Amino acid sequence: METITEIAALRQTLRQAMREGKTIGLVPTMGAFHEGHLTLMRRARAENDLVVTTLFVNPSQFNDPEDFEKYPRDDARDAALAAAEGVDYLFMPAPKEIYPKEFDTVVVVRALSERLEGASRPGHFNGVSTVVAKLLNIAGADRAYFGEKDWQQLQLVKRMAADLDIPTEIISVPTVREADGLALSSRNVRLTLEQRKAATVLSSALSDTQAIADTGVQDAYQLAAWLRQTIEVQPGAKIDYAVVVDPETLQEVDTIENGALAAVAATFGKVRLIDNRLLIAPLGPGLRR
Repeated sequence: METITEIAALRQTLRQAMREGKTIGLVPTMGAFHEGHLTLMRRARAENDLVVTTLFVNPSQFNDPEDFEKYPRDDARDAALAAAEGVDYLFMPAPKEIYPKEFDTVVVVRALSERLEGASRPGHFNGVSTVVAKLLNIAGADRAYFGEKDWQQLQLVKRMAADLDIPTEIISVPTVREADGLALSSRNVRLTLEQRKAATVLSSALSDTQAIADTGVQDAYQLAAWLRQTIEVQPGAKIDYAVVVDPETLQEVDTIENGALAAVAATFGKVRLIDNRLLIAPLGPGLRR
């Protein structure tokens, strides 16, 4: 694996690969690799001739300076893990490489940036869409891989790529979970043992919401209320939102008849976690999926 820190060098390398007819898979990350990141790399490895993983803790998507400073970083460990997964190029630019002194452009995906995470973290998605647009343009990859745990981010990137005619195919990869159901996140390492145990309420509440839907309940507001109440009774969980929305627009829906997304966010101590699950309506009276 080759580590590259400059945009010009990465472009030169990948342009040569493109001239040779090789396909390129891009895995954008902020490091602190866990099994979720490695799953993205494996998928990219299986579907492309070359794999590029980017490691850049993007300052523009943190609205809380303390969160940015405490974000876990271990470049040497991450590089070793990426190499073990067969990544060909690790792109590790400095902030000034991505945002030079004269940088003055922001990419905004308006509607998708205003709800849920966007409402709770003002400016967050402007930072995400801007840096992802840059990375997609820098790499010119055939495919880019994103996890479904960050569902809103995934929809935002898909919308941006479509609107800006970026030819890279955006590939979604299912959420990777611990054995107890907790969605893998780089922030999980900041949880105490007690907080870690409490945090499993997110995944269990989402699973139970589908179980309730399986009994025939299709009212989205009823399901969302149950989801919120389940999390609120967990000691140590400070809920931000618990909603049932359209999977693409993230607007609230009246019924899950045509499918919906249950999305949650809660803070445990000082660690904010998110999770989601696609809800499926029963096949018919007395029938379950």
